Amino acid sequence: MNKIPSALSLGIRRGNLEIRQFARQRESVVFTLLFPVILLAIFGSVFKDTIAPGVTFSQYFLAGMIASGLVNTGFQALAITIPLERDFGALKRLRGTPMPASSYFIGKAILIFVSMVIQILLLLGFGILFFGVDLPTDINKWITFTWLVLLGSACSTALGIAFSIVPKSGRGASAVVSPIVIILQFFSGVFFVFTQLPPWMQQVAAIFPLKWLTQGMRSVFLPDSFASQEVAQSWETGRTVVILLVWLAIGIFFSVRKFKWDRD
Repeated sequence: MNKIPSALSLGIRRGNLEIRQFARQRESVVFTLLFPVILLAIFGSVFKDTIAPGVTFSQYFLAGMIASGLVNTGFQALAITIPLERDFGALKRLRGTPMPASSYFIGKAILIFVSMVIQILLLLGFGILFFGVDLPTDINKWITFTWLVLLGSACSTALGIAFSIVPKSGRGASAVVSPIVIILQFFSGVFFVFTQLPPWMQQVAAIFPLKWLTQGMRSVFLPDSFASQEVAQSWETGRTVVILLVWLAIGIFFSVRKFKWDRD
């Protein structure tokens, strides 16, 4: 008697399929993986100032782009592509198969994680080769980097799936999602030094996970002395963990309770 595949094994197979489908979409590959590198090249070439002792703008911007990349590859990509799949009837057909719903979400999470790893490697490689960015030598910073990537990726994926119910159609999804991401990038200190933003922007940004992801990445790639330049004059690592976990729980809750497999 043949053993019925588990939801996890089906999810892994689904993830492999998602990766192959994504690789065939050249425009999506270029935009998702290379766009942050292009932004790093532009901003790093234009802004060459030293913003603090031993900290160049390129270093600061690299930390922000890695954090922002988690949002782009997770939240933005899923909140746009899932409504398109819903419009095309792909989700309805999947729902009619024996595959558990959880396997579909596992497949999406695998795609996001693989895309995110490739994007981070590209950003780090480009930053080292062209802007002289120094990588951390302290093992504790790499441990922080690892849990930030894992928790940030999970949070972004869950929120992207949850937010996919908001766009009324696949065609309008980009118009709904992209402005939100762009505004949060400006508010969260991705393109500018966070403490130079107006206080009201800082307070709004502190509600959302991107601000804490960027701050966490700065704690990895910038010297410890830069913590005094933050709003709280510390990296607030514990608060970062709590806020990301809260948003992860919110994303999972709405993904499970409100996800739509078919158009209304």
